[in-house]
Amino acid sequence: MNINCFLFQRRNFYPQFIGLAWQFLLRGIVLSLCIVFLYSCQAATQKDNGVIHLTLWQGINPPVNRDVFQKLVDKFNQTHTDVEVESIYAGQLDQQLPKILTSVVGNVPPDILAFYPEITGKFIELDAIRPLDDWLQNLPVKSEINPNLLAQLTLDGHLWSIPLHTSNIGIFYRTKLFQAAGITEIPKTWEELRQVAKKLTIDRNGDHRPEQYGILMPLGKGGWSVFTWLPFLFSAGGEIVTNNRPNLTNAGAIAALQFWQDLLKDGSAMLSLPERGYEEDAFIAGRVAMQITGPWTYITKSNVDYHVFPIPANVRSATASGTGNMYLMKTTPEREKAALKFLEYLLSEEFQTEWAIGTGFLPINIKAAQSKVYQQYINQKPWLKVFLEQMSVAYSVPLIAEYNRVSESLGRAIEAALLGESPQKALEKAQQRLETIWDMPIR
Repeated sequence: MNINCFLFQRRNFYPQFIGLAWQFLLRGIVLSLCIVFLYSCQAATQKDNGVIHLTLWQGINPPVNRDVFQKLVDKFNQTHTDVEVESIYAGQLDQQLPKILTSVVGNVPPDILAFYPEITGKFIELDAIRPLDDWLQNLPVKSEINPNLLAQLTLDGHLWSIPLHTSNIGIFYRTKLFQAAGITEIPKTWEELRQVAKKLTIDRNGDHRPEQYGILMPLGKGGWSVFTWLPFLFSAGGEIVTNNRPNLTNAGAIAALQFWQDLLKDGSAMLSLPERGYEEDAFIAGRVAMQITGPWTYITKSNVDYHVFPIPANVRSATASGTGNMYLMKTTPEREKAALKFLEYLLSEEFQTEWAIGTGFLPINIKAAQSKVYQQYINQKPWLKVFLEQMSVAYSVPLIAEYNRVSESLGRAIEAALLGESPQKALEKAQQRLETIWDMPIR
């Protein structure tokens, strides 16, 4: 999944500013078209002394993980004389979507795209990607790939992307702050998490503005807020889609959103800056003692004390899986054939071992996970075992074409609840919004 991380920002304008809004919109469209044009110029370079130059768009974060990926891309380029891949950081994933859709409609897409799998249905509707099941079926490396991950990327009987890595969500905590608060056991239930968060909230000067909060909550309606809330939804036995239609008002969804709001009402949760819930600054500085995130986090590369525990259970133990994936975009037969060489490299034990050790993501290649070097690595990283063990209770979101609509409405409900609205009312509004537009064509 960074997979980090998936962020939208929107603004509401008063009627007197509508003209100004349209000016900004037109400028944005022009800018997107210019960017696509520039990328298409890069992609148009078919050959140079027999070498096919390919473009790959990605939104890998944090930058240290991007550096690991670039080194592996460089290694591929050094060992392949007929193909050269240029990895381009195109911004946060959700911020890329307008650019990607513009490139597809304009028939100038990148050759390879790293994006989150929930967009698969939309890409299929646009006829923008190639299915990969027939290609993978003939590769020896297929037997080395976790079949559960391939199933998560399959829609209507076809594999539409390959996994780059996998991961899931847990809760990182500052071990010294737990010790200082006298907490000797990690919370295993929602109520225990709530009580631990209270103990970890400290107002030293009595001004009702704690210098230390128990946990960070991600404020915003973007993908990151939704993704980090999903483990609580799944733990409560909830869902967001039933029979390919939105279902946001079930008891599990209401309970999960109510729990997040309760943490805030207790005064033990600190809201992040809008759409910045993925940032770890407050955790590293000790202003919050716990943060909901995954193994890719910069926390693991910092010098602070930390450990991690699984998402506490409500009805069941559960977390949300975050599978990062790669699409083969429709271009030309020659370019697609060259791009498949790079995708095969991504699946290899060599790539997966180095990528997993360098980033903290979990390898999708079974041989890589079982390799001596990786086993030595996880023995030195006991926190990583939590994520490996959670994979058995990791749930993924549906790949339906309308998922972006669901995520957007759900994100609005989450933000509204964190700002004080009744969770049930917020989810009912989101459900009504979706039912109004659900059967309309996606444009």
